[in-house]
Amino acid sequence: MDSPEALAAALREAGYLADEELATVAHLARAMERPLLLEGEPGTGKTALAEALAQVTDAPLIRLQCYEGIDATQALYDWDFGRQILHLRTLEAAAASSDTNALEIETTERSLFDERFLLARPVLQALRTTPSVLLVDEIDRADDEFEAFLLEVLSGWTVTIPELGTIRARTPPTVVLTSNRTRELHDALKRRCLYHWIDHPGLEREVAIVRSRLPEVAETLARQVAGCVQRLRGEPLLKPPGVAETLDWARALERLGAETLDLDAASRTLGAVVKYREDTIRAREALTRILAA
Repeated sequence: MDSPEALAAALREAGYLADEELATVAHLARAMERPLLLEGEPGTGKTALAEALAQVTDAPLIRLQCYEGIDATQALYDWDFGRQILHLRTLEAAAASSDTNALEIETTERSLFDERFLLARPVLQALRTTPSVLLVDEIDRADDEFEAFLLEVLSGWTVTIPELGTIRARTPPTVVLTSNRTRELHDALKRRCLYHWIDHPGLEREVAIVRSRLPEVAETLARQVAGCVQRLRGEPLLKPPGVAETLDWARALERLGAETLDLDAASRTLGAVVKYREDTIRAREALTRILAA
């Protein structure tokens, strides 16, 4: 995959249809060993791209799900305190019948922070695994301090564990950061990354996505579902449906044996498309207009 076209073809085989711009920026992120920052509305395929990249590169996908209050411990490493305590009690029992000198005490203290007691979290796992794809999902949910920590790691591809020393990635992982833009990210992080905004696909691309991911869905039904979702995105909904909802809706209708999209089938499966009560009411009214046309 030494070109954007080759990467796009590999992603297509994995069921992910990337346009020319997205395939190019993803290729450059890998070639330049730079993180790829993807922003866009929920359900536009940001996380799915990282999953597809892991599949086509035959690399493990290591996912770090961000949330409010996350800190370096959850992202980097921690110590298995339960096993450390058991280890300490075992050493105490063995030394109970013998005199313990200062050297033995120091050796015991060092043994408590041995590699076997280290709990590697996603960032450390990615640095120690070659190759790997690190997905930092919804980075906009984390706070400024975590963003600064992540920037430091991504700048040098190293982490320092005081008890063990510095760990450096032999080959930097492919890093994909996603953001739903609930807040603006700092310029320092953005400068470190290559950037791409993923928008909702056009009708033909969305039909192709449904046909690629759900080949059991008839083309007529796939086109009707995609066209209906495209229209619903123009309605004043609290959360417009993304591609993920399009796939869920097509899959639900296919499981019910529907061959075409009518008002009755659409109303019964509306829970696959909208997730708020207010949106359900608005969507039912819109579907009456759309499917009656």
